[in-house]
This record gives sequence, C-alpha cells and structure tokens, in this order.
Amino acid sequence: MGTIPGMAGEGSPDSTYRLVGRAVDSRFLGLTWERPLEEWDAELLVDLERGIGRHVVRFVELGGVFYALKELPAPIAQREYRLLGHLEGTSVPAVEPIAVVTDRHAANGEELPEILITRYLEYSLPFRTVLGRKVLPAPEHVILDALAGLLVHLHVAGFFWGDCSLSNALFRRDAGTLAAYLVDVETGELHDRLSDGQRRHDLDIAYENLGYEFLDVAAEFGWTDGRDPAELAEKVVVSYERLWADLTHEEVFALDDTTRLERRLEQLHELGFEVEEIELVKTDRDFRLRLGAARVEPGYHRRRLLRLTGLDAQENQARRLLGDIRAFTAALERAGAPPVSEAAGAGRWLSEVFEPSVAAIPAHLRGKRAAAEVFHELLDHRWYLSEQAGREVPMADAVEAYVRDVLHAEPDERTAQLRQPRAPALE
Repeated sequence: MGTIPGMAGEGSPDSTYRLVGRAVDSRFLGLTWERPLEEWDAELLVDLERGIGRHVVRFVELGGVFYALKELPAPIAQREYRLLGHLEGTSVPAVEPIAVVTDRHAANGEELPEILITRYLEYSLPFRTVLGRKVLPAPEHVILDALAGLLVHLHVAGFFWGDCSLSNALFRRDAGTLAAYLVDVETGELHDRLSDGQRRHDLDIAYENLGYEFLDVAAEFGWTDGRDPAELAEKVVVSYERLWADLTHEEVFALDDTTRLERRLEQLHELGFEVEEIELVKTDRDFRLRLGAARVEPGYHRRRLLRLTGLDAQENQARRLLGDIRAFTAALERAGAPPVSEAAGAGRWLSEVFEPSVAAIPAHLRGKRAAAEVFHELLDHRWYLSEQAGREVPMADAVEAYVRDVLHAEPDERTAQLRQPRAPALE
C-alpha cells in the first residue's frame, strides 16, 4: 500500500491530490484528477454497462485492466475503501478496492470530491441488463435468490449492509443461476457478529428498497402480467430466512442416532458452507447440535475446487466441475485404470478435459463467458446433443456445436461494453 501526493495529469502546479492504494499502476498518475469526474475527456474513458445511483461513476482501462471510478464526499470514499479492504479477507463476494484519491484540488484551488477506485468485476452485469437481456429464464426470481444469498454471506461475516438494493449489487452467471456481488458499502458496518435486531433491520431496508425498485422496473419494462413488486421483495426475505434457518437451527437427535451429525454437515456442504466449529451438547435424553452463524463459512465447493485444480469459480460452477471430476475418475476406473487419489484424478481431468475444451473456444469469443461458465454450458450442451443422438457425443463435437449454435450469437460479457455511447450515468 502506498500514499502518493502530487500533481494530476497535465493540470496546473496548483492542482494537487493524494492517492492511497495497493500496488497502484503508475498509469493512474496520468489521469486528470484535477477535474470533476463528469468532465473527463472521452478518450480517457471506457463506456460500460452500469447501474443507476447517486454518484458519478466512470470506467477506465489501464494496461488491459478495467477500473471503476466513483466520486464520493470526502469521509465516505475513504471509509468505503477501508471497508472493502476488510471484506477482502472474508468469503464475502465484493468488488476489489484498489485506491482512493483524496485531497483533490482543481487548478483554481477548488476542493473536489474524493474518488474510490475499484477493479471492474469482469463477467458481471447490473440487474437491469440481466432483466433486459433475459439472461436466464425467470431472471427476476434468480436475481432475488442471489441477493438473498449475498445478504446471508454478509451477515455470517458480521457485516450490516444498511442499503441493500439491486442497484448496489452486480450479478455473475453461476452454472444456470446467478451470484451476487457487493458493490456499494457506503452505509455498511463491520461487527464481530450481528444481533437478530441488526439482521432484521437490514432485511427491512432490503424489503423497502426492493419494493420501490421493482415498481420502477415494472414501468420501465412494461410488465403487464400482474407481478407484484411487494411480493417480489418479500421473496428475498423468505429466501434469506430459509437459508439462515438451514445454517443456524439447533438440531436435536437421539442418543443412538450418531450418524445425524455427519448428515447435517453434508447438508451444509450441499448448501455451499462448511463448519469451522460445532457445539454438541449431550443431555440425559438427546444430543443438541448448535451451529451459530459465526461458525459456518461460505464457499465450500469453491475452495475445494481451487485446492484441487487451481481454478477459481463461482460456488455452483465449482459444484458442477467437481461433479465432472468425479465422473471422469469413475470412468477411468471402469475402463481398467488403477485407482488414483482425488488430487491426481483432478489433475488429469484438468489437463485432459477442462483445458482442451476451453482452449477450443475461438479467441474472439472468449469474452462472452468466464471459463468455468463456458465449461458448465458445454456439459449441458453435450448432454442435450447426446439425448438427441441417442449416444454419447464426444466433447470435441459438443464444443464445435456449442460455439456455432450458442456462443456465437451471445453478447460479450467480460466487460459488458455498450453498443451505443450514452450520456454519463450516476451510480
């Protein structure tokens, strides 16, 4: 991390700023920090899909990496930078903080707002883009489940959001569903743990914000099928409460039912969580298994896939890829190969199945999906083709058909660049 005071771009020597960040690209020093963000020259900017909000947001590309720049009042920008930095050490899916630019002054001495710099979240989309493109069937319900899951992850980590809304999150494809990422933490608070009252207050805020947002969405997209914005908002609360209960409820089982513990842990793994610590109380009549929110950790399948293969994927993508690794090693054994360890089987799958399949995607189409999502869709397409043909279709043939019939017509999602320029937006 470093602090760089200095002049901004080609401004007058009277224009100053202070940049605080982590291993900051020196090309940041050539940007025009002495000017309000909304007045930056177009050649410095990249026009990407973005949400609607209160603050000016622009995007830049430096050395092939995309960054989001958000102009904020002085105390808020630094606080958000620090909060995002604290969340980096947790399993909370959030944008990566890069730097904050403070003490900005124009050439005439005018004090300017601070700017928070975050790394652009590749392969992510604002919720309006998801709804407008119909990225998935019934996308509003998938979005709401993803947002509920994000809230659970935040509360498990002891984070009070304070402004949960669709506009303050981004969404990535995740093996037929969506994963939600935290973007805006202006009102956030990080605690050791949240009380039930704090969680309930966060849910109340989410319900109110989402209800108003879906009223706007209904008007914007011309919904005429009777979808109730309040009911859609309520679905987030219901989905959240169901998942929270699955994670934290006290389980009572008989003294002779000793397999119940293993079954509960397996159920948590299916939900994508693993247990860091359990509390097991034996009474005269039964066992009582207690798992507080602070004792579970999200990302079970992601961490396992990363450990076995080095691949970083979303949770459901990781679950799907781990399933294919198991199927691959089982097929090897059926073919007469000697049994191998899980790590050795995963290594062979990576070099013989995953990497050749992804590498076969033409270079100009690779920005349309993240690699793990491409492989998930390839598996689905191969299954579809095999059902049609009545036989197992080779992966090479499935890749060729997938590229030709599916991927070629899809929009690019790595940076979600706009096809037509538009006026600056607020976020």
